[in-house]
Amino acid sequence: MAPTHVLRCCQRGLAWIPVIFIALVVCWSYYAYVVELCIFTITSIGKQVVYLIFFHLSFIMFVWSYWKTIFTKPANPSKEFCLPKAEKERYEKEERPESQQEILWRAATNLPLYTRTGAGAIRYCDRCQVIKPDRCHHCSACDMCVLKMDHHCPWVNNCVGFSNYKFFILFLAYSLLYCLFIAATVLQYFIKFWTLCRRKSAENCPKNDLQETHSHAKFHVLFLFFVAAMFCISILSLFSYHLWLVGKNRTTIEAFRAPVFRSGSDKNGFSLGFRKNIAQVFGDQKKYWLLPVFTSQGDGLTFPTRLVNVDVEQPTVTLHPEPAKSEVTVSPLSESQNRLLSNEQNSNSMVQHTADNPVKSAPTDSAAAVSMESES
Repeated sequence: MAPTHVLRCCQRGLAWIPVIFIALVVCWSYYAYVVELCIFTITSIGKQVVYLIFFHLSFIMFVWSYWKTIFTKPANPSKEFCLPKAEKERYEKEERPESQQEILWRAATNLPLYTRTGAGAIRYCDRCQVIKPDRCHHCSACDMCVLKMDHHCPWVNNCVGFSNYKFFILFLAYSLLYCLFIAATVLQYFIKFWTLCRRKSAENCPKNDLQETHSHAKFHVLFLFFVAAMFCISILSLFSYHLWLVGKNRTTIEAFRAPVFRSGSDKNGFSLGFRKNIAQVFGDQKKYWLLPVFTSQGDGLTFPTRLVNVDVEQPTVTLHPEPAKSEVTVSPLSESQNRLLSNEQNSNSMVQHTADNPVKSAPTDSAAAVSMESES
């Protein structure tokens, strides 16, 4: 037990290395831009003020969203998805998978579950001992079941899921904006320093304002542009991919493995349309969309799905009244209701047939009676 506990602590400590690396890069970029570029390189006071205002706006939003993504605890299934103590003991004692599934089916009778395993069974986590809600998955790095799990991100040392997915999207957006702003404003000084370095290495050039700049400024400005451009390219691809996922209302896991419903697997099972898909992540109030505050819809346990209204187990019945020539769509009926409706329609058709053929009324009536008795 002791070596395992020590190993686990070491793994948790090492998991913070990518976050520390990003923090150091961000701190250096702040120093390089504010001190080396704006103070030692740029001579215009007006340009310094404008650059510093927009830089600090993007910097604050970037750090705020990054902080929320890291330190927002992933949401876990509630107690209602845990097996009762007696059922849990029975489940652990059972060795046959069929008997275990019977226990899970009884426990999941009143739970809002629409997804299944690939074999059509109830999704159960043996590690956490809970019935998995829809879109919930177990994270081996965090050692817990995470609601609407997207992926485990080492750069934030946290699981990205229902509780912090909006923060993660904003983190990508503001980090991209941060890198773009730095690269765009540093580009002209990067070109000047680069050409001066080449000329200085070729021949002795007369000194000018840029050559009299702080000795370390050239290195910081040149390296700052390279780092900003490199991060900008990598973040742009990741941000574009997650915007596509938000528009489709999918997680990264669902993009690679489509969720399985009662009627089969469907990668668009949770898609409600572009606008509603965005509202699922960012909420209904647009004034909070760009702020790293939680506004996502729902509780993470249940999600609206387009498959509920077209479930094969609950077919939709459409009646066509002849006088009005219009269609009336009835809500999904249960099996018993469908059977009663079928019997009533058969009875009406038999009565109409009897009125048209009075000679054969007796056999028809008896057949109808036998049919009704057999159904009852």
